[in-house]
Amino acid sequence: MKSTYFSVIAPLVLSFVLSAAACPLLIPFLKRLKFGQQVRDDGPQAHLKKAGTPTMGGIAFLGAILVTGLVFAPSHPRVLPVLFMTAGYGLIGFADDFIKIVRKHSEGLNPKQKMAAQLVLTAIFCVYMVRFSGFGTTILVPFLKTEWNMGWLYIPFLFLVVLGTDNGVNFTDGLDGLCSSVTIVAALFFTWLSIRTEGGLEPVTAAVAGSLAGFLIYNHYPAKVFMGDTGSLGLGAFVASAACMLRQPLLIVLVGFIYLIEVISVILQVGYFKKTHGKRLFRMAPIHHHFELGGWSEVKIVCIFTLVTALFCLVAAWAA
Repeated sequence: MKSTYFSVIAPLVLSFVLSAAACPLLIPFLKRLKFGQQVRDDGPQAHLKKAGTPTMGGIAFLGAILVTGLVFAPSHPRVLPVLFMTAGYGLIGFADDFIKIVRKHSEGLNPKQKMAAQLVLTAIFCVYMVRFSGFGTTILVPFLKTEWNMGWLYIPFLFLVVLGTDNGVNFTDGLDGLCSSVTIVAALFFTWLSIRTEGGLEPVTAAVAGSLAGFLIYNHYPAKVFMGDTGSLGLGAFVASAACMLRQPLLIVLVGFIYLIEVISVILQVGYFKKTHGKRLFRMAPIHHHFELGGWSEVKIVCIFTLVTALFCLVAAWAA
């Protein structure tokens, strides 16, 4: 019980307190700087009223994750690669958000700049995983519960996992509290998996869950603050790196099912639009907007998507 308290409950509580305490200080500061959300004209009309809501709130929970992770890093050094990816991608998101706000436009870093930065960070993480993690190019296969040495395929696979997951989480951040709620469930699953496999990541996975719970106090509908790309890119890197560090990257398909369908809905929408010269497969993509334009409230969508994530995490727990 003492070990569980030290590695799970303590970081969960500490990160919650830090995040919840930081938001009331950060939100007025962002308002004074006029760091408000830029809302696209072609999005749902109901979202136009959200224009000006402070963004970059991811600073609060990413800061809480980083502080908590570093506090527990001496006893759990395996959290450091996950912290590196989470903070690094968070910085990319911060730069993207900052440029959007300064230019007062919905586009920040151009795609080449963003991709270049992501590739550099992911390459560093790949070097760590192959050379220093102790796992080499081996992953665990869910359901079969066997090891698979991927050989040279491991590196492109790792890039696909990280970049794909990060984009999925980024697309999920489109409704008040959606990305926060779904990722809390994912973080709790990885906490359980780390304890079960003695993976040593519990302090950072618990810190993510706790910090997002603190942030959700201000991010639930109607949101007083948005996480921005600062938060969503950091969370995407967390999910991908934690799964890889636990040797279960294939489980992201289950744990991150919502992230996956968000990405797929965008790909299908764009492909169908081009193929049919202007017709749409969904009312709007990502898919949460399809349900929103179909009459579902934001709260209903968040609750159902979070419940779906919890159910898929149960399947993942059985498969692991």
